Amino acid sequence: MENKLFQSGNVSFEYPDTWDIEAADTFSNPDCIATLSKGESNLLNVVSFPTETNLDSYKEFMEKCIVDDGGVILSSEFIQIASMDAIKLHGNIKTPDITFDIHTYVFIQEGNIYIFELRTADYSSEAINEYADLIASFKLE
Repeated sequence: MENKLFQSGNVSFEYPDTWDIEAADTFSNPDCIATLSKGESNLLNVVSFPTETNLDSYKEFMEKCIVDDGGVILSSEFIQIASMDAIKLHGNIKTPDITFDIHTYVFIQEGNIYIFELRTADYSSEAINEYADLIASFKLE
């Protein structure tokens, strides 16, 4: 397995060649930078937009949204990754059609928020570990 480089504007990260870049749905989500998939069970969306919030406030907001949607927060913490402060959240959401986990990393830098959200029904550690490596390679230039 080799890594490929994704770059858009000031955002770059490396992703495994076992993941595919999908057409970003900028019509319904104009803040979408990238959409990647691995098989049928893993979908990663990356969004960015200007914000005046901070990590503390956004963490509370994000947790409330997940719980309000009937989800369960499995872990939520402040971490440092890719040489930046971030929020790392792991949650579980059950819908009538599917149960899936969400793994979210949130960065706020220079008035912009960057959100990486992996939705997965693949409970092997392979995709999660690859995703963590992708996040660790995240750079703003």
